[in-house]
Parts: sequence; C-alpha cells; structure tokens
Amino acid sequence: MEYRRLGRTGLKVSTICLGTMQFGWTADEATSHQIMTRAMELGCNFFDTADVYSSWHGDNKGGESETIIGNWLAESGVRRQDIIIATKVRGRMGPGPNDQGLSRQHILNAVEDSLERLQTDFIDLYQVHHPDEETPLEETLQALDDLVRAGMVRYIGCSNYPAWLLTKSLWISDVRGFSRFDSLQPHYNYVHRAEFELELQELCLDQGIGVIPYSPLGGGFLTGKYRRGANLPQSDRASGVQRRYMNERGFAALDRLEEIGRPHGATIAQTAIAWALANPAVDSAIIGANSIEQLEETMKGAEVKLSAEDKAALDEATAWEERN
Repeated sequence: MEYRRLGRTGLKVSTICLGTMQFGWTADEATSHQIMTRAMELGCNFFDTADVYSSWHGDNKGGESETIIGNWLAESGVRRQDIIIATKVRGRMGPGPNDQGLSRQHILNAVEDSLERLQTDFIDLYQVHHPDEETPLEETLQALDDLVRAGMVRYIGCSNYPAWLLTKSLWISDVRGFSRFDSLQPHYNYVHRAEFELELQELCLDQGIGVIPYSPLGGGFLTGKYRRGANLPQSDRASGVQRRYMNERGFAALDRLEEIGRPHGATIAQTAIAWALANPAVDSAIIGANSIEQLEETMKGAEVKLSAEDKAALDEATAWEERN
C-alpha cells in the first residue's frame, strides 16, 4: 500500500480510504468489524465516516457507523495512533432546531457525541459535510479552530464545497489566524469529472488541499455490473445509477476502462480506482465494501499503475469539455 501526504500536511494516509457509510445499513456490525480488520491487514490506515451515517435505514437515528467503528476500536486491540479516523458534521441528528447545521452550538455538541461513539479522545480529520447557508462562515471556522486548539480535532476538512466557498474559507482562516481546511472530499469519478476538474482541481493543487474523492466507482456503475442490455442488479442504488450513468457515454466509458485495464490484468473497478489515483491532486480514494471479498477486489486498484498513455486514453473517453 502506498501512503501519501494529505495535502500540504505531514499526515500520511493510505491511497485507499475505507468509507463506512454502509456500516449499520448494508453491512451488519460483525461484518463491518471483519472488513475493518482486513483493510488494516492490507495496509489501509484511513477510515471515513459521518455522524449522520446511517440514519436513513430502518429504525436508525444516526451515529450507527461511528458506534460500530468505536466498538471495533475498543475490541480489536488496534493502537489508536495506527489509524486515521475521519468523520463529518452537518446533518440532522435530532428533532430540535439546533440539531443540524454548522453553527457553533451544533458543532460543539456534535463533536462530543462523535467522540463518545467512536470511543476516542480525538478525531484525526473533522470535516464539514455540506455548506450551511444559514450560519456565518466565520462562526463555523472559529468553532473548528477552537476544537483544534483544544486537541479534540487534529485537522479539519470540508466536503461538497464549491471552489468559491473553499477559497473564501481559506481567506478567512488566513486573515483570522484560524486552522484552515486541509482537505476536500468531492464527488469525483471517471464518469463524473466536471464538478471537481472545472475549478476545484487547480485550487486544491495551488493551495495544497488534500483531495479524498468519494464515489470513485460511481455508486457501483464503474464495477462493470451495469452493462448494455443487462437487467439492473438488486441494489438500493440501482435506480439512481440508471438515471445518472446508464447512457451511451457511460457504457462507452466502461468499454474504455475494460480495454485499458486488460493488459494490466485489472478489472473495470480496479482501473477506475487507478485512474482516480493517477490524478496528481488526489491523495486517497474512498471505497466501500459489504464483504471481505469485495474489499480485497477493490483495493487491488491501488496496485494498478497506469502509464501516461493509459491515462490520456482514459481521459479522452469522458472528457467533460466535449459533453455538449
């Protein structure tokens, strides 16, 4: 496993980050523990979650993923300093008016709850999950800075921020002497490129912002299980994948991934992961897994090294400048 510095920081993270959104949803606690243990055995030291995971499932209320990670950490014997835990704040975690958002009130309450569920004294990377238009940006940034200064959080990051808002955040942090965002978690994959590449990519490279893309497999589309003429797989995400990606451009992208991956002995999914990691702006790609087999298969994508010619050929097939 390769380890890269997260942006301009000295923190080294594995190029595969284990996303845990499915914990307490499509993977029960026992399976989730097995997946985390195996991920570590394969060299993964980076785990990403959010307080709101997986509130949408059944009788869940949120916090299930963090609780599962905390239980694993307590039971596994893993040294806390050997793993990087990233979590997020923003989503609704209760019925009250202050149980969501990025106000100082909610952030301070939410971090305490996350620390308790994770059974740890500190969070390595604390990320704002989405922008909050109702809260002054300076209020959010000062609250996060206070957490860093208190030792409860070591680095801060953002997710789903547009370039203008990330730029403004960096400026405020610079002027006020606050801890700044050191990472961005964007939606980015081989068939969803423009959102990140249009402006955010150059901003992150210029400012030394670590990039941790989520959904590098397009919600499962880039695994190859969605093909021309085939029935939709049994999946909670199938209808969304069909609406977003199942068109001629998407199928042509799968063909190109298969073509470029074949000489490397790589699957479509592994080639899609390799493509994301070949971007010099990307430090680690977030993958999910519901089984050990799925984890092992996907993580092999970090071992696939694409040539410059391979990367150029892949880029050509989904170049967003030519979509219209």
